[in-house]
Amino acid sequence: MPPATRMWRRPKLRGFGPRARALWLAAAMYSALPSALAADAGASYPSKPVRIVVPFAPGGGIDISARLVGVKLNELWGQPVLIDNRSGAGGTIGSEAAAKAAPDGYTLLAVPISHAAVGSLYKRLGYDPQHDFAPVIQLALAPNVMVVHPSVPAQSVRELIALARSRKGEVSYASGGTGSSTHLAVELFEMLTGIELAHIPYKGGQSTMVDLLSGQVFMYVGSLPATIQHVRAQRLRGLAVTSARRVPLLAALPTVAEAGVAGYEYVGWYGMLAPAGTHTDVIARLNADLNRVLRLTDVRERFAAGGADTVGGSPEQFGALLKSEMAKWAKVAAHAGIRPE
Repeated sequence: MPPATRMWRRPKLRGFGPRARALWLAAAMYSALPSALAADAGASYPSKPVRIVVPFAPGGGIDISARLVGVKLNELWGQPVLIDNRSGAGGTIGSEAAAKAAPDGYTLLAVPISHAAVGSLYKRLGYDPQHDFAPVIQLALAPNVMVVHPSVPAQSVRELIALARSRKGEVSYASGGTGSSTHLAVELFEMLTGIELAHIPYKGGQSTMVDLLSGQVFMYVGSLPATIQHVRAQRLRGLAVTSARRVPLLAALPTVAEAGVAGYEYVGWYGMLAPAGTHTDVIARLNADLNRVLRLTDVRERFAAGGADTVGGSPEQFGALLKSEMAKWAKVAAHAGIRPE
């Protein structure tokens, strides 16, 4: 029989006593145990509660998304899915905690688009945003809206650009903080148009909206849920949506690119990560179950009500998105010289 097709047979242990033979067989069985456990990793998961770390305060888009899919995973698995909000430092506190968790699939990290930028914004992080996590799935896409207070003499994106050029550094805009996604969206706009705006960072969405509605600050690029009611009530003037395509909920608004800024596209996204080293079978199980959740009609409707579209797909697809987004925002951060305080 050729060597390649020869069946494995237990060697004859001549010259060994019963105790030696028993020890040899035990060692052989033990060496095969890891592969057996690995093969069963996805099938037996989860066997206890799963924690989803949300590195921002409750109430934001990523928190709502994590809670929505968490409820459905709980129903699917029959295991509790716990949401752990750990906010602070632009999402880096919660992200670091998740990065240092055991890579067993029982701690996950829900992230928005700002996760792709933190490596370029912070000089020192206690974790590597790219290499300390394994991509699981992209949950959704969420286009934003560029709005101004009605007192601003700009009826379009072109007029806003002209106003900013005539009043350099005087047209103010609000953000959720230095290095936040709402800050980066405007920095990209400035980079592509060559204008200079005055950045007013806030610590929370509620205070941002209060000053925007009162005219204390002139401009904002915010999520659909945060802005759409004010645009419809004409308390804010919508100029454009930030995605590559128009948004059905605000179909009359052009995209920023359509409005004259070629190449501009800013679409917020939400995704799920696991600590690096999590077994591929567990990642595959998570990905399959989350894809199943995202196909549910009521889940798609809940996301759509907030102006987001469910995505899904493979871990590899989400990993490719992360890589391209990190490169994109590294250029924006370098151009703007952004350094969070």
